[in-house]
Formats: sequence, structure tokens, C-alpha cells
Amino acid sequence: MSILHVRNVPETLYERLRRRAKEQRRSLSSEVITLLTRALEEEEQSPEVTLAAIRSRRFFHPAGVGAPDSTTMLRRDRER
Repeated sequence: MSILHVRNVPETLYERLRRRAKEQRRSLSSEVITLLTRALEEEEQSPEVTLAAIRSRRFFHPAGVGAPDSTTMLRRDRER
């Protein structure tokens, strides 16, 4: 596996990365790799793919995958 050294990282950025890594229960190196991977994947994704993903979520129906309706769940909760 390759090694990447980054120099002159601003202290505030370093602290933000360190805190985020701790919150995600990752090492600082793992968190940086995760963030870089996400950034590159987002950049490489075409606008058409992004729009298709947004449209598919817009018309998602939970009942179609067996998820309970939120109204039904609220009624059951109120009856308890």
C-alpha cells in the first residue's frame, strides 16, 4: 500500500479531522482515506447519475419494500 505524507496542514483543519475521526471511531489515517475516497467518487459521478439518484428517492414508497407506514406507526404508538 502506498504512503502519502501531507505537510503544512492548518491546525484548525487537523483538529477538525481528529475530532471527526474520533466521532467515527476511526484512526486519523482511516478517516482521511474515507473522506478522500468520498470526494473523488462524488467528483467522478456524472450529473445524470446524481439526478437519477435524487429522482429515485423522490418517488420511493416504503410500503413497496415492506416498511411500515409512518401514520400507522404513530397511531400504534399513541394507543400504547
